[in-house]
Amino acid sequence: MDDSLLDYTLRIIAAIICGSLIGAERERRQKSAGIRTHIIVAMASALMMIVSKYGFFDVLSVDGISVDASRIAASVVSAIGFLGAGVIFVRSESALGLTTAAGLWATVGVGIAFGAGMYSIGFIFTALMLVVQIVLHSRHFFPHSNVVGAVKVNLTMSGLGIRELRSHLLSKGIQFRSFTVQRSDNGDRIFSARVIFSAAACHEELLDKLELADYIEEISIYSLPNT
Repeated sequence: MDDSLLDYTLRIIAAIICGSLIGAERERRQKSAGIRTHIIVAMASALMMIVSKYGFFDVLSVDGISVDASRIAASVVSAIGFLGAGVIFVRSESALGLTTAAGLWATVGVGIAFGAGMYSIGFIFTALMLVVQIVLHSRHFFPHSNVVGAVKVNLTMSGLGIRELRSHLLSKGIQFRSFTVQRSDNGDRIFSARVIFSAAACHEELLDKLELADYIEEISIYSLPNT
C-alpha cells in the first residue's frame, strides 16, 4: 500500500469514527437516523472530498483543462438536503427531526474535513457537536422550555364553560394554541384543544392529576423539547 492510499484510508476511517460518535447520540435517543446513517454520510463525504481534491491529477497535465477542486464538495453539501428533509416530520403543528437533519448536514462537514486531511478540526468539531447535542438537550439546561400536546374535555360532564375551563388549565401550566367545540352523538359538548404544556412542571405528575378527572376524555403529548 503506497503512502497516499494509506493516507486516504486513514481519512475515511477517521470520518467513520466521528460519524459513529454523532450517530450513537442520535440512536440513543431513538431517532430515525442513527449510527449507520451517520457513518455512511461521513465516510461518503470523506471519499467525495478526496476524489474532489486528488481524483483529477491525471488530467491536469493536459493543456486547456482546469479543475475546480471545490465543486464536488459543494455538491455534497447541497445534496444532503434531500436526506435531511427525509427525517423531518410535521405532526400537529410541530416539526420533529430538525436536530437530526441538522446533524446529518453537520456530519457531511466532518467527512469533508477529514477528506481534505484536516484531522484536527474534524475531531474538534465532532467533540463540540457532541457537547451541543448532549448538554443542550438536558432539561436542566432549559428548565422552562415547552412541550406540545392535546387535550379533549367533555364540557357537559365537567359543568364548566370554556372560560372556566381555560382558567382551570392555565392554573396547571397549560395554555391553549387552538381549540374546537363539537357535540358528540349523545349530545355532550366536547372541547378539543391543541395545548402547550409548561416544562416548568413535571409532565408525568401533571398528566396523572389530569387523568383523575372524569370529564377529561383524552390527553397526550406530541413532542418533547430539544429533540
